[in-house]
Amino acid sequence: MRFTKDHEWVALDGDIATVGITAYAAEQLGDVVFVEVPDIGKTLKQGDDMAVVESVKAASDVYAPVSGEVVEANAALGEAPDTVNAAPEAGGWFAKIKVSDPSQVEALMDRAAYETFLQTL
Repeated sequence: MRFTKDHEWVALDGDIATVGITAYAAEQLGDVVFVEVPDIGKTLKQGDDMAVVESVKAASDVYAPVSGEVVEANAALGEAPDTVNAAPEAGGWFAKIKVSDPSQVEALMDRAAYETFLQTL
C-alpha cells in the first residue's frame, strides 16, 4: 500500500490500483454521511478531483493519487457511506483505476514514510 500527503491510499494489483482514504483522513472527517464515487470510464490525471466525501464536519474532495481510467467504483458507499469510517483501508475504497503510469505508484510514500509524515501534522 502507498500513500499521498492528501491522505489517499493506493493498493496495486497488477495494473489496477484500488484507491481510498486513510484511517487518519476518516478519523479527521468524523462520521461520513455521503460519498460520491467517480464514474466508470472516467479518465483521471494524478491530482484530479476523483470523488467527494461528506461528513458531519465537512465536505472534502478526494484526489486521484495516480493517472488512469476508472474501471470500477464502489457503488455500495452510496447506501453505506459509514463503511469509509468502519473500514477506510479495506471495504471503504472509492474506485479501482487502471494505472497508465506505474512509476506514479512507486513515487508515493510507503506506510513507514506516511506514519512519519503524520507525526509532522
